[in-house]
Amino acid sequence: MTWDWTYTGEILPDLLNGLRVTIIATVLGYLLALVLGLVWTLLRRSPVTVVSQTTRWVVEFIRSTPLLVQLFFIFYVFPSFGLTLGPLTAGIIGLGLHYSAYTSEVYRAGIADVPRGQWEATVALNLPKSRVWMDVILPQAVRKVVPTLGNYLIAMFKDSPLLLAINVAEMLGAAYQIGAQTLKFLEPITVVGLLFVVVSVVSSIIVRRLERRYATY
Repeated sequence: MTWDWTYTGEILPDLLNGLRVTIIATVLGYLLALVLGLVWTLLRRSPVTVVSQTTRWVVEFIRSTPLLVQLFFIFYVFPSFGLTLGPLTAGIIGLGLHYSAYTSEVYRAGIADVPRGQWEATVALNLPKSRVWMDVILPQAVRKVVPTLGNYLIAMFKDSPLLLAINVAEMLGAAYQIGAQTLKFLEPITVVGLLFVVVSVVSSIIVRRLERRYATY
């Protein structure tokens, strides 16, 4: 088995297009996870027991269910209820929903680590609840968990090949289609592996720089 550089050059544009789809799914899914995770966190702090406990069990259910099962449910089962989504949209929602359960726990840990004196100061100043959260608590909590949130971004990127199961033309899906057509898998699969390594390493470097700049210990 020998490496064919000409063949590699021919398939590289298709693999890079798959990389573009992978990055789009990862970035949009991650933004959804950040927003939805914060929503879960705030709902779990609700003084209404029904709301807080229901949210808790929803988050636990999401965390305890494999991502692949969730993707299949969103893409193949939702149409039975009248909600049909495109493969990429379903993939973004699946990634975002799954990782929102984890970012929720990260936010909770960050909020719990905010010094009690900060809470007492907001009460003493009689700040509106919106200002308490947006100007005092969340900025401190998020800075404390920047490293963990960054790690989940990289983890989501590495989980993106699961989108192949719902027909998303991401990087691994592109490589598989090329290999199936040419019966040559060495070059496409190897290139995909190298692209994952490159993007993951670059992402790790960026996360570490953000950690040094914004995180507190």
